Amino acid sequence: MKADLVVAGGTIYTMDLARPVVEALAIAGERIVAVGEAVTIRDYVGPATQVVDLAGSTAIPGLTDAHVHFVAYGLSLQQVDLAGVRSPGEAVERVRARAAVTPAGEWLHGRGWDRNLWSPAEFPNRWQLDAASPVHPVVLRSKDLHALWLNSLALRKLGLDQAAQDTCGGQILRDAQTGEAAGVLLEEMASAALQRIGKPGPQTLARAIVEAAGLAHRLGLTGVHDCEEGEELAAFLSLRREGTLPLRVYMLIPRDSLDAAIRLGLQSGLGDDWLRIGHLKVFADGSLGSHTADMLEPYDGEETNRGIGALEGDALRQVVERASGAGIAVATHAIGDRANRRVLDAYAATRPIWARQGLRPRIEHAQLLADSDLLRLAQLGVVASMQPVHATSDWEMAEAYWGPRVRGAYAWRSLLEAGTVLAFGSDCPVETLSPLAGIYAAVTRQRPDGSPAGGWQPQERVSVYDAVRAYTWGAAYAAGEEARKGSLTPGKVADLVVLSDDIFKAPPETLLGVQVLRTICGGRVVFLAAGVDRA
Repeated sequence: MKADLVVAGGTIYTMDLARPVVEALAIAGERIVAVGEAVTIRDYVGPATQVVDLAGSTAIPGLTDAHVHFVAYGLSLQQVDLAGVRSPGEAVERVRARAAVTPAGEWLHGRGWDRNLWSPAEFPNRWQLDAASPVHPVVLRSKDLHALWLNSLALRKLGLDQAAQDTCGGQILRDAQTGEAAGVLLEEMASAALQRIGKPGPQTLARAIVEAAGLAHRLGLTGVHDCEEGEELAAFLSLRREGTLPLRVYMLIPRDSLDAAIRLGLQSGLGDDWLRIGHLKVFADGSLGSHTADMLEPYDGEETNRGIGALEGDALRQVVERASGAGIAVATHAIGDRANRRVLDAYAATRPIWARQGLRPRIEHAQLLADSDLLRLAQLGVVASMQPVHATSDWEMAEAYWGPRVRGAYAWRSLLEAGTVLAFGSDCPVETLSPLAGIYAAVTRQRPDGSPAGGWQPQERVSVYDAVRAYTWGAAYAAGEEARKGSLTPGKVADLVVLSDDIFKAPPETLLGVQVLRTICGGRVVFLAAGVDRA
């Protein structure tokens, strides 16, 4: 048998425990057919075989982002970028500039504002946005995606006047004097507003996927676990049907689609190696940034605030039970320690159902765990789907509002040592899409500028190997796909990334300088850095 593609001439880390390092590998079609010494793999070279010379560089399996809002990221590339703005005024000026070139009456979207960067760290209001654009309905998503900032015209179009009522699990922030909606919606109120506004058409969504995939390939990503909704799934399906889906997608199901999924007989794992139905995505709480994460004890300095819990009482158990009984695994968003405990309790109560089905429940984020809950994930067989850059972005907030409790925050090392499977991702567009940035954060627990010195809660740092494994085998395991993906093993998909440096030997502080030279997905080169020979 002759290969279509042979990769040789460098160091290849397979992430396969049976054969962790090889010199070369051979690919036929979309699969790896052999790995081993260069002299052995040479037998797979025929007249039509393309040979990629690594020229001494390093290759690893293709990286998978295990928690991302991928279409939203693609769309965000066309929206007002508010990441890093240092005041509401700066955000308003960016909106004003976009409004000047946007037809009157058209919705103006933006994302990324973070009040925790502002002084004082207060929520903004609609009147600030009215000054920038009274003739465009303006809707701006916060960095953590748990709050919306709208102007008066947007509120009127949504019917959110003084008589509007909060929903269970959501809140309309109001002016203290008049009781009017002040222009910020939290949690379920924000989600409901976005649903009413609606999304772009399928062609726009497909273009967003293709554009985002091009950037993902440049970063070494060959797959994503997408946390979005039916319109996004339809766009992925359209591209797959046309044979143009550019990367592998494991698509989570939103909670409000559970009934429809059960009626259709959809189950976790349905699909192929390019597009597969995933877990049901549900929420147990909000976020740290919006102070809505569900806590066992109040936030430091906020004696009456323990956050906002979702699916309280027996509701979470009932959702897990119903989904699991239908063959749909559950992935639950949980940030605060109380939310994580409630999720673990629900998974424990329903374990006979999901274990019998061979399902693997997940906790998305698992940012703060009480000491008594750290061992429970491994004991139950729950995957921790975590995002390393959250820790380095949030550490100052975590210390300010969680105080001494942060010893159980973003506890990667403790979870690993307990036997928990980690699957790493980005939560992009909340954080950067770059998996190398995530690996750097996991290994150093520092920001790119080196702060804090020595790393935040450094006892929870992990090795480069463990971080890469969480982006490869761990992500595959979380999706029940470890037999097909996650390592460079004969029979598995031919996804790999070529790096400029050996990240397993390089000093951790140099990780952010490592370049992706080449990305191969399904045996096809999908990214080639400038100046790198194709063969």
